[in-house]
Parts: sequence; C-alpha cells; structure tokens
Amino acid sequence: MFYWLLKFVLVGPFIHLVNRPKVEGVENIPADGAAILAANHLSFTDWLFTPLASPRRITYLAKAEYFTTPGLKGRLQKFFFSGAGQHPIDRSGAAAAEGALHTARKLLEEGRLVGLFPEGTRSPDGRLYKGKTGVARLALETGVPVIPVSLIGTDEVCPPGPFRWRARKVTVKFGKPIDFSRYEGMGGNRFVERAVTDEIMYELMRMGDQEYVDVYAASLKKGAPSGSRPDADRIPQTIAS
Repeated sequence: MFYWLLKFVLVGPFIHLVNRPKVEGVENIPADGAAILAANHLSFTDWLFTPLASPRRITYLAKAEYFTTPGLKGRLQKFFFSGAGQHPIDRSGAAAAEGALHTARKLLEEGRLVGLFPEGTRSPDGRLYKGKTGVARLALETGVPVIPVSLIGTDEVCPPGPFRWRARKVTVKFGKPIDFSRYEGMGGNRFVERAVTDEIMYELMRMGDQEYVDVYAASLKKGAPSGSRPDADRIPQTIAS
C-alpha cells in the first residue's frame, strides 16, 4: 500500500512536475510473471525513476544498514525502504553475494519484477562500467527474461556529493526482454556467465549511448586517484548475433 502511496501521492507527482520523465518501451514489461530489470546506475535516484515508469511494482535489493539503524531514525528509515519495495541484503562478508542471489531468486520464484544494477555501484563519472556476473547467474538459474533499462539524466538530478535535487529532464528506456534459454543448464560456467553479462551491458550501452569502460566501477573507486578516468579500451562483446 505504501509503495503505491509513494508512487501516486507522496513522491511521484513531485518527480513528474520537476523532472518530467520521458518513458520509452514500457510495452516491453510483461503483464505478469517474473523478470529481471537490469539497469545502468548513475544516481541514488535511479530506484525512484524506474518504478515510477513501470506499471508493475519493482522490488530492489538494498543494503541491510537501511533496515538495522537504531533509534527513531532507523525505524522511520526501515519503514520507508520496506514500504518502497526494498529488500535487505547483507553486503559484508564472503557469503554476501550468495545471500543476495538467494534473496533475488526467492523474489523471482514469487513472480516478481526484480531490479538489479549489474555495475554493482554507481558510476563515478557518468560512463558505463563492466558488469558483474551475478545478474547472469541469476538469469541462467531461474530462466526468467532480462529487461535492460537505460536511465538517462538521473546523474544530473542528483549528482554525487551532498544531497540536492535538480530540475533536470530524465528518460527511462525499457529494452526488449533478452531470452537466455539457449544457455539452459550452463549456469555456473564462468565463460557463459561473462558472455551473458557482456550481452546485457552491450544493450545498455547501445540504448543509452554511454561510453563503456572495461573496468569494475567499485575497483576504480577504491584504487584510482581522485579525478582519474580510465581508458575505454573495448566495448562489451556479445555473441547474440
């Protein structure tokens, strides 16, 4: 109930008024059944714009800290993120990735739309970074289609740094579902998982016209000097053709 209240009363009207989001390809979202929505990740606001553009509810995985903060602030935060369709995952420890995949798998088994960001973290400079293979593994294990989602302009709405909301136009593009059934039974093969991931990233690059960088964004954030920009040395390969 709170999800739809946010969408149609509390947050949605404000976003429509200030940012006038343009939506393309909404017909590519299935009327029912499970699917993975794999999106580029430019801004903290991405998880707000995508559900606003979708006729169906989208569930995202959020870090557990949003649900475990003590005190009144923590309770309000937990209420907000739970009501907004977020599910907590523990991102610490060696088993964190497996736990996240398990949670996403359960949600897909319930027939939900699950939103994921293959880059794993927000882009530090507006470019598209190398995708992690968790999305591919999930698609191969469950057999559900992957819908690429290209978000354009959200980094201008809420740039990195202190929180501020700007009146910038945003476009949300839903691509055609990608069927990976040709790889049935090949889950766990790291070469197949990389090929599937690159196919998804190639489609995101094509839809959003982003420059692609063959480096993990998280690695760049940890190891590169401030302001550095690695070379975009290749586009993600795809064997779709």
